[in-house]
Amino acid sequence: MEIFDYSRVESAAQAIAAGAKSRTAQQGANVRFIAGGTTLFDLMKLNVEHPETVVDINHLPLDKVERTPNGGFQIGALVRNSDLAHHPEIVKHYPVLSQALLSGASAQLRNRATTGGNLLQRTRCVYFRDTHMPCNKREPGSGCSAIEGFNRNLAILGTSEQCIATNPSDMNVALMALDAVVHIQGVKGARTVPIASFFLLPGKTPHIENVLQPGDLVTHVSLPALPEGARSVYLKLRDRASYEFALSSAAVVAHVQGGKFESIGIALGGVGTMPWRAKAAEAMLKGTTVDPAKFRAAAEAVLKEARPQSENGFKIELATRCLTQTLKLATRTAS
Repeated sequence: MEIFDYSRVESAAQAIAAGAKSRTAQQGANVRFIAGGTTLFDLMKLNVEHPETVVDINHLPLDKVERTPNGGFQIGALVRNSDLAHHPEIVKHYPVLSQALLSGASAQLRNRATTGGNLLQRTRCVYFRDTHMPCNKREPGSGCSAIEGFNRNLAILGTSEQCIATNPSDMNVALMALDAVVHIQGVKGARTVPIASFFLLPGKTPHIENVLQPGDLVTHVSLPALPEGARSVYLKLRDRASYEFALSSAAVVAHVQGGKFESIGIALGGVGTMPWRAKAAEAMLKGTTVDPAKFRAAAEAVLKEARPQSENGFKIELATRCLTQTLKLATRTAS
C-alpha cells in the first residue's frame, strides 16, 4: 500500500471541494471518499486503487431512511447495509431490497458497508484485482485477460471486446427493478440520475463505470412509492449459500390487478456488466394475464442478447431458470 493523506470533512460542501481536486473521475483518481471502506481499503492493499488523499465522509448527516412527500423513501448514502436491510419500512414496502442486501457479503461486512459504497462497488473479476495481469478496467489499453482466461463468473450481457467484468452488487439489482433515483451533489450543484442511466456499459472505456465526475458526492437514493398490493422478490443463485457473489440473480417488482400485470420491473444480477434491466421480459408481460407458462419465454427473450465466453455459457440457462422462478415467487399469491 502506498502512503496517502487522510482528511475528515464535516459538510457536503467540504467533501465536494476535496473531491474536485481529483484529476480523474474514475480509475486512478487521486482523491477518494471513504465511508465503510469495505471495498476501497481492500483495493488499496492490492495496489489496484492508489489515491493520494482519502476523504472520510462518515460525519456527514446522510445516515437516515426517511419517507418522502410522494410516499416513497429516501435512503442516505451513509445508511449501513444492515440497518437498511432490517429497517421495518423497507422490509414492509420493499422486501426485494431487504432480501438483496441480506444475501450479500457477511453480517460483519453489512454492518460497515454503506448504501453509497454498495452503489459504487467495483467488480470482483480476478484479473482486475491482480495487478500482474492486463486489465482494461484497471489500466486502459492493457487488454482483457478474462476473455481468454478464467471467465466462469463473468458477464454475458453488456460485454465488449474490452471488458466482460460483472457488477457484483446485489443491492444494485434490486434498486434497478425498483426504478430508484440517485441524488448527487457536485461542483455544479445538485442533480438526480435515474439508476438506469447511472451505470455505463464498458464499451471502449471500461474504466468509466458511472456518470460521476470529480467532486460528485452521492448524497442519497430515493425509491418511488409502490402501488398498493405490489409484491417484490429477490432470488440469488451462487456456488455456496453465504458470503458468495451471484452466478445469477433476479429482482422482480410486480403489481398484479384483476389477474393482469399492471406494472412490472425486472432486473438481473451476476450476468451483466451493470445491473441488467430486463426490458424485453417487462415488455412481454406488462398488461398480460399472469400465466406461469409465459414466464420462461419472457426470461429467454432477455437472454437472447447474451454473449457467453469459453466458461460461462451455462449462465444462459441458469439466468433463465432464475428469472422464471422469481416471477413465480412474485406472483404466487397475486390475483
